[in-house]
Amino acid sequence: MEFGPYLMLASLEGAVTAAVLALTAVGLSLVFGVMRVVNVAHGEFYMLGAVLAWWIATAVGGHPALGFAAALVIAPLLVGLLAAAADMTILKRLDYDPERTIVATIGILYILQQVTLMTYGPDARPVEPPFNTRLALPWIERGDGGWQLYWPWGLSTTSYKLAVIGAAAAVLAGVWAVMARTRLGLVMRATQLDRDMALAFGIPVDRVYAAVFGIGAGLAALGAVLIVPIQQAHYLMGGDPLLLSFIVVIIGGLGSLPGTVLAAVLIGLSDGIISVFFSPTLAKILATLLVALVLVFRPQGLFGTRAA
Repeated sequence: MEFGPYLMLASLEGAVTAAVLALTAVGLSLVFGVMRVVNVAHGEFYMLGAVLAWWIATAVGGHPALGFAAALVIAPLLVGLLAAAADMTILKRLDYDPERTIVATIGILYILQQVTLMTYGPDARPVEPPFNTRLALPWIERGDGGWQLYWPWGLSTTSYKLAVIGAAAAVLAGVWAVMARTRLGLVMRATQLDRDMALAFGIPVDRVYAAVFGIGAGLAALGAVLIVPIQQAHYLMGGDPLLLSFIVVIIGGLGSLPGTVLAAVLIGLSDGIISVFFSPTLAKILATLLVALVLVFRPQGLFGTRAA
């Protein structure tokens, strides 16, 4: 097979990574943008979404689509409610102090990880996809008779992977619509701009913070539910998504949703392509170097604004 088809296949794999990474990183960016909280436990909420997806799918049984559909709704909702409860019982009592909230979310990280280990166990377990048809991919090459369409052997993907990309794009569009077009988004943006002024106008800032923290964790859990039929659920799977989400948020600009999505696409595609042609370790190294360059030459990120 020529280089071009391999590149297209690697790009599709990278697009799946980018789609799930965008959901996870947007949740992290939303929490920081509105609350100014660095949520170190964000990766564990991701992990919890995958583990709950396995539990729910196993409990429902029957056709894989039934269990997966139930997990797609219930797991992000449960994780979001748990995160909102953690905000109201822990972070609120710390008055959202930056240093103390970092320590608190580290504590939440270890609690979630160890409770999952004690209940779920150390084994990695898969969730069967609702559909998984193998789709051959065409390629165009120029021959003696001009441009011709053909199907190279081995160049294929699955219908579920394409569905993950489409579902993530739809959810991200919905998040943008909520933030830009609804009263909830207006309240969030007002709280983000000036907490004291929002309080003066009667906005229940504490409830807004709890909702934002829950939505951010729910988005991470949703990303995990989408990816767990491709990867397996494991109690240690939150580390890489947390690292990549921080990389994406720093590159895109802290609190900038458009910058976060753009950076997720950049990192996801590069990770997929570099991992296929070289190694996953090299992809992580290059992503870290890119963060260092951004911090040196544009500390506010691609779409972030410089502090006054």
